[in-house]
Amino acid sequence: MRIAINTRFLLPGRLEGLGRYTYEVARRLVEGHPEHEFLFFFDRPFDERFLFGKNVQAVVLAPPARHPLLWYIWFEYSVNRALKKYKADVFFSPDGYLSLRAETPTVMTVHDLAFEHFPEAIPFLVRRYYQHFTPMFCRRADHLLAVSAYTRADIQQQYGIEGAKITVCGNGCREGFRPLTEEEKKRTRAEYADGQPYFLYVGAVHPRKNTHRLIEAFGRFKARTGATVKLLIAGRFAWQTGPVKTAFEASAFQEDIRFLGFVPDEKLPQLVGGAFCFVYPSLFEGFGLPLLEAMHCDVPIISSGSSSLPEVAGAAALLFDPQDTELLAAALQHIYKEEGLRHQLVEAGRLQRRKFSWERTAEAVYGSLVGVSKGERKR
Repeated sequence: MRIAINTRFLLPGRLEGLGRYTYEVARRLVEGHPEHEFLFFFDRPFDERFLFGKNVQAVVLAPPARHPLLWYIWFEYSVNRALKKYKADVFFSPDGYLSLRAETPTVMTVHDLAFEHFPEAIPFLVRRYYQHFTPMFCRRADHLLAVSAYTRADIQQQYGIEGAKITVCGNGCREGFRPLTEEEKKRTRAEYADGQPYFLYVGAVHPRKNTHRLIEAFGRFKARTGATVKLLIAGRFAWQTGPVKTAFEASAFQEDIRFLGFVPDEKLPQLVGGAFCFVYPSLFEGFGLPLLEAMHCDVPIISSGSSSLPEVAGAAALLFDPQDTELLAAALQHIYKEEGLRHQLVEAGRLQRRKFSWERTAEAVYGSLVGVSKGERKR
């Protein structure tokens, strides 16, 4: 079988979100199925490290697709022509886009429909593209993969797609995330937090991620406890950061809040493993991969109780209403004061993390590709 994969997010040093999912799944498909040929469709010069086996042929398709107009051209013309030229038996698109023109059987992964719930958080042209094309993509696909049961139900509700057409594939935790020794934690805290324990958030810095309420809640926690705990925020600033900057500028504890920016892959496991507690206040997530990474590091979690996050966190997180800053402040205080609660959450995380792995995700993807190629799953 000749399997074409959209690999445009395989970017060296920048495997965030969609790129990480593409990397973990594509690598396992190639290494686990040497009997098949794989076509990797890139939109720019590629890194040889992303060709995971001798059964991979890399194809660079113009133009670089990083704008709504270029997305349309890339998928509807470049990808469509390449699928015909290279006679692909099936096309896998792991980033929520596909070619409406292509006749090749297609499997597409949907990570979330955040733009349907928080349209104001998406730049105008991108939002219009998603609102117009995503329903058509979901109906065109021969089979859909959803990263969570929540996302699967959301697709059904938003677009009227039958549940039989959608498989929940989950996500996994990349290699390297593990519990740190006490000495390793000490060194990490010395490097990032002046030797003090720290609450940690990892993700985009953006109003939908609710980082402004985290900053406000942290201020209340500090005022009430006088604790020496720091707040570390690791991630890129997104386009809409006014509320975050306002919350920081209003904080009386600015010296205890650190914006780390993007943290490289090789540093992130150490940063997560050294945390006193991982805090994920997001208003909406399709999965919430950082929760899984914290579980693998034996770090207790405070998480928003919205969207897919309770499904991923299970009993491993102290959940709160993400719209309520006071509840988040109270959760920070509970975690800080109650050692037994921290141990309870860590033990629950050791059980919860067993439910998810990249191997299981890759198996779900492969099963869908085989089914579609044989005509067993039709749109």
